[in-house]
Amino acid sequence: MFRLPALVALTLAIAFGVGAWSASWTLKATSGFGAIKLGPWTAYPELQTASADPFAKAHRAGDGRILLGRAEGLIFTASSDETGAALSGRCSYEISGTTPPARFWTLRVTDGDGGQLEAPPRVPTSFNSWTTLRDIDGSFRIRLDAAASPGNWIWLDTPGTVSLVLTLIDTPSAASLSMVELDMPAISRIGCDDA
Repeated sequence: MFRLPALVALTLAIAFGVGAWSASWTLKATSGFGAIKLGPWTAYPELQTASADPFAKAHRAGDGRILLGRAEGLIFTASSDETGAALSGRCSYEISGTTPPARFWTLRVTDGDGGQLEAPPRVPTSFNSWTTLRDIDGSFRIRLDAAASPGNWIWLDTPGTVSLVLTLIDTPSAASLSMVELDMPAISRIGCDDA
């Protein structure tokens, strides 16, 4: 007598549970479709626009962050180096080269979840286009390490994985159809404390 209602209730519970779990997993796994990948750097140019896909819109709503419009700028993230190895907070890296043209850019290191790193007082945790020392050809080298070094240096000494976030403000690249031709800075691992 209660067999059929119990089976229906069990089926609905499983369906709703698996549906909620898969939606949550999908939103955590991606920022949406339409990613542009340039070496280790990834950007979602449609993420900030009205034409973003439903997953990107849900991800944006869940994050609670104000994003740049496509005409305002573009955000690239990197979670691996040039060889594809995950960026570790216990390793040293060098970021070298140039950025795509932009009126202003910032580079910062975040933890694996995209949050700000807990750094000691008065140590640099980011750079921007105004504070970065450059070579005569306009290229730069930024070292990420636990020990201070001359030139461009960002403190990096934290457990777990980290990500790099390069934000281009007022860049013509955001409206360009040929983003795959942009020159992005290289990320090279120098060494690791735990290896």
